[in-house]
Amino acid sequence: MELSNKDKAVALIESLENGDKKTVGYINPTKYIQHNLAVGDGLEGFGAVLANAPAGGFKAKVIRSFADGDFVVLHTIYDFFGPKIGFDVFRFENGLIVEHWDNLIEIKPANPSGHTQTDGPTTILDSDKTNSNKTIVKNFVSDILVNGDMAKLTNYFDGDNYIQHNPAIGDGLSGLGAALEAMAKQGVTMEYDKIHKVLGSGNFVLTMSEGKFAGQPTSYYDLFRVENGKIAEHWDVMETIIPKADWKNDNGKF
Repeated sequence: MELSNKDKAVALIESLENGDKKTVGYINPTKYIQHNLAVGDGLEGFGAVLANAPAGGFKAKVIRSFADGDFVVLHTIYDFFGPKIGFDVFRFENGLIVEHWDNLIEIKPANPSGHTQTDGPTTILDSDKTNSNKTIVKNFVSDILVNGDMAKLTNYFDGDNYIQHNPAIGDGLSGLGAALEAMAKQGVTMEYDKIHKVLGSGNFVLTMSEGKFAGQPTSYYDLFRVENGKIAEHWDVMETIIPKADWKNDNGKF
């Protein structure tokens, strides 16, 4: 039986740990566009990463996965040149992977509310609400994070019921407010300039955005869980975009 695109993507990432070589066959050998700027383009770049694996090898455990059309999103715990949390996005054509984006961050201790960067629900619900939930999340990121229209903030939440997995921020709008206030006191700014992709399945929606954090060009991957038309939970990975002189491919981060 033919595997789904989602199953192929999960198998490819988990092969970093289990060494299943057949999963390389899920990548189009003549067209593999790489957006991890530290990795070379094509299958050669992917092979170079495997060839440089540390003595203990890599570890990879996929926690969440979903498909949206030709795209597959994975949320993974890695040991990839050190313990990391990652989001991977793959694009498929005719059942083969032709493009890959990702964001990686070091694993941090639990946040002020005791949540880790990956714990929480994993089951996809409300498949009939995918499009409406994607619209809610896109509007939230646009209104609040890109345009800074804080007067609309409470429209997107059920009071202070908001579970946060960012390692520096506690639960609720109160936790978010406290974190933003602390950042402001330190002169640290967080800017979202452009939303590049909005991908979702049922109650889970991922946005891929570009901006600056503390003045540095930054890639923001934000995963939201939507419940009853309100944002209920949030996981994220922020990654500084490396200088262009250090890029190993010319495809750009997005």
